[in-house]
Amino acid sequence: MSAVPDCQTLRLETRDGILWITLDRPDSRNAMSLHMVDELRRVLAAVHEDRAIRALVLRGSGGHFCAGGDIKDMAQARAQGTQAYEELNRAFGSLLEEVQHQPQVVIAVLEGAVLGGGFGLACVSDIALAAHDARFGLPETSLGLLPAQIAPFVVRRIGLTQARRLALTAARFDGDEAMRLGLVHFVERDAQGLEERLAEVLAQVLRCAPGANAVTKALLLDEQPLGPLLDQAARWFAEAVTGAEGVEGTLAFVQKREPRWAG
Repeated sequence: MSAVPDCQTLRLETRDGILWITLDRPDSRNAMSLHMVDELRRVLAAVHEDRAIRALVLRGSGGHFCAGGDIKDMAQARAQGTQAYEELNRAFGSLLEEVQHQPQVVIAVLEGAVLGGGFGLACVSDIALAAHDARFGLPETSLGLLPAQIAPFVVRRIGLTQARRLALTAARFDGDEAMRLGLVHFVERDAQGLEERLAEVLAQVLRCAPGANAVTKALLLDEQPLGPLLDQAARWFAEAVTGAEGVEGTLAFVQKREPRWAG
């Protein structure tokens, strides 16, 4: 199993094939500083090829997921001019791309503030669980700013019609509305329910072969034209059937037992 880097803005724990990543700046409601962005990107890179890590659970400390970008970073960038703002903004977009394409299953546990950059992280998770009283929103335009790196991922997650409404009104909404929009998959009424749902989802993920999950995720996110995409899918399928996981999975089915990765 890969060694994960030491971090100042994140709490990391690995157990039973799961990497638990907790955004840990509670005094700022886990606002996304450039330092946190850099640390998250380093963690993702460290485990990218590690199939012993089956899932990443992303959540926040202090009762909040993430309240958006760090105003202190923006103030420091102001002194350096437009180029610094561009680099700061684009770094977060790179993080969203990397989370989107991470081979492991990414599960977001959303509580408290899920705003701006936190909203963007929710949009690139594979599975999202929310507390019913979580507060979602894209506040950028109410501050005279743009959801520049976030907007494309919001559109892909919930569609253009709803993305336009949310981005152009800075409207706030709760977990129930997030589920109605298709942003999250489950909404729970209390902390115990959220933990039980998370345990259920993780048990489901661990029944799936890690390599097969990684390639399936790549297939689902591939945006090339349909014909070439299906050609690529056929090649991946043939490799899976003849690979170690395919052989073990079919043998386990015939022998009426759990495959090794689910044991």
